[in-house]
Amino acid sequence: MGEGAEKITFPLVAERAGVNPTTLYRRWDSVHALLEEVAVAALTRDGESAPDTGSLQQDLTEWAQVIARDITRPHRARYLRAMVSARTETVASCPVTEKRREQASEVVSRARERGEKTPSVPQILDHVIAPLYHHVVFALPVDREYARRLVRDVLAMAG
Repeated sequence: MGEGAEKITFPLVAERAGVNPTTLYRRWDSVHALLEEVAVAALTRDGESAPDTGSLQQDLTEWAQVIARDITRPHRARYLRAMVSARTETVASCPVTEKRREQASEVVSRARERGEKTPSVPQILDHVIAPLYHHVVFALPVDREYARRLVRDVLAMAG
């Protein structure tokens, strides 16, 4: 859709999807909820889990690079920006963040089982994942080296 998020309406979406607007109203209580679900589906995949290489550094590096590669794809970046622009109020939680929290928890749990020192899940979200999304939202560069640097920085926090 070429329109800004504020111009997206259920009738417009229904027309483009070839369905009755009532179908949309029954499933979503707002256009914001619809956009968020689309963005979550675009930015995460069911069954997607973080890499399991046997090394925390390698797991985090591969995971960060997979996310970076995915969210920098033009249509993914548009979904992310649309979701952000549709938000008019602070939210208590974000499904994309919750999915990433689950994945970070998997990585940390496996690393702890191997006896590795780990940063906390919030540190991983705040110092690896959030900067990746921030850069994409603001059209700043994101590449493999940037993802590697974020991982190195968060691993320095491991205690």
